[in-house]
Amino acid sequence: MTTTDWTTGAKGTGRYVEVNGINLYVETQGTGQPLILLHGGLGSGEMFGPILPALTEHHRVIAVDLQGHGRTADIDRPLDIKLMADDIGALIDHLELDEVDLVGYSLGGGVALQTAARHPAHVRRLVVCSANIRPDAIYPEMRAQQGQVNAAAAEFMKGTPMYELYQRVAPHPEDFPRLLDKIGAAMAQDFDFTEEVRSLRMPTLMIAADADMAPPSHYVEVFELLDGGLRDGGWVGENRPRGGHALAILPGLTHYNIFSSPLFVATVLAFLDAQPS
Repeated sequence: MTTTDWTTGAKGTGRYVEVNGINLYVETQGTGQPLILLHGGLGSGEMFGPILPALTEHHRVIAVDLQGHGRTADIDRPLDIKLMADDIGALIDHLELDEVDLVGYSLGGGVALQTAARHPAHVRRLVVCSANIRPDAIYPEMRAQQGQVNAAAAEFMKGTPMYELYQRVAPHPEDFPRLLDKIGAAMAQDFDFTEEVRSLRMPTLMIAADADMAPPSHYVEVFELLDGGLRDGGWVGENRPRGGHALAILPGLTHYNIFSSPLFVATVLAFLDAQPS
């Protein structure tokens, strides 16, 4: 992945929106059904630059920089995806939107899931990409690497796309080590979002790469919680999961390039634009 992978794409109209005690940076472009786009850890909305033109062709895309990421300054609270989900819920209210589509990747996928669970009346369709619902779902070697994320790692990250993006756009570039400390602390927490998944009533698409941070079996397990993968779908789809839920394991991709893949955006758009069954 090169730095340009994180910065390509036409820029929209960026502004700050103060909600829920935080000054969120949001960038909007396109027209149509509102779509809130949530980036991964150590990234920003710019991560989606390569796919934004396709997304904005028929959607009003609102790319949000989450707490302490991109152009949104950190505040005095932990990096908790439930708190960040409430930020998104408050943003939807502030923008006076009725229903939005939510698309989140990795950290943003967890935030999107929690937003849908906590503020279901505001979410029309949900896409969760490369986000696990339990920490033990990911490979042991990845958990070991996550355990080493802290302020001391900042020096080793210089020259990476994440570090260069942060230095270029963050209101306080010197806070990068603090962000690493907070992300490390967040990843060290135990969690289980099984019940949140079971509670989802809006059509939900789970997406993962075939070589993601967790094995495909984990995303199949999540799909089963949504009534998926339990029976033959039938000749005309009459036995597909109740609620319009879906699963996509995308070939030839990893956790680190799925969000900018043409296959990802094509899958997302096919799901968001599908007619209700």
